[in-house]
Amino acid sequence: MRHVIALDVGGTGMKAALAGADGTLLHEARRPTARERGPEAVVASILGFAAELRDLGRERFGGPALAAGVAVPGIVDEAAGTAVYAANLGWRDVPLRALLAERLGGVPVALGHDVRAGGLAEGRIGAGRDADRFLFVPLGTGIAGAIGIAGRIEAGAHGGAGEIGHITVRPGGRECGCGRRGCLETVASAAAVGRDWAAACGDPRAGAADCAKAVRSGDPRALAVWQDAVDALADGLVTGLTLLDPRTVIIGGGLAEAGDTLFAPLREAVARRVTFQQLPSIVPAALGDAAGCLGAGLLAWDLLATEVTA
Repeated sequence: MRHVIALDVGGTGMKAALAGADGTLLHEARRPTARERGPEAVVASILGFAAELRDLGRERFGGPALAAGVAVPGIVDEAAGTAVYAANLGWRDVPLRALLAERLGGVPVALGHDVRAGGLAEGRIGAGRDADRFLFVPLGTGIAGAIGIAGRIEAGAHGGAGEIGHITVRPGGRECGCGRRGCLETVASAAAVGRDWAAACGDPRAGAADCAKAVRSGDPRALAVWQDAVDALADGLVTGLTLLDPRTVIIGGGLAEAGDTLFAPLREAVARRVTFQQLPSIVPAALGDAAGCLGAGLLAWDLLATEVTA
């Protein structure tokens, strides 16, 4: 059976799969990144995991993987095949595409950014499959974004397109990890909501999911924290849709798991803010935490299609 290797490398764990030509995940596996042992150990874990998948695919499907796709966080030079920088993994300028190709015996390898890979999957086979223009915004520890245009993801001139989490929505506000103050992710990420709710309720273990539960029960402290986040997110999204005019906005990540507790007030808040802009559909992501792995598989198949037509 024709298949490719797909790897989604996160800050603490890796998700991997053997993916068929129709995007189906034929085999799935997970393992830690080993980041506590340093960046060299992370790279070794990725290479070893990919080799195991190659062997499994050959044994199970009677032939080797045709290509591999890997999605990683941080700054990625997709054209050069280099993982430039990732703070949570500690690496700099890792020639990951070349290392994987060597380990896998010369098969073609595609390297991509984790959020853009997730956006690619959501756009092709997930919540954006009927939208020619979409903005994918996962709300997790931070807030990132992917811009979908006619079946592809726009990386930008320097690989930084879509970083909506670093739009300033509260000038002079909290300091962000990027060095500026008042960025969207300092107010509306799942981590920010969890931090603010923990402070409001006095429980340092409380997180964003606990805040959403308290909102549903009518707790006024939770409602205040939640509304602050929703208002900030609406401000950021309106800036995004003013620039990009997407047909659909896809919200993913941990905060989206709150369902209508998030989407009902968010749609209302965005609608209040638009003037001349066309209001997009605002929908939950469909693929969950499998999006990055599915996207990595799509990158691999796209690479093969490009080589055939070249």
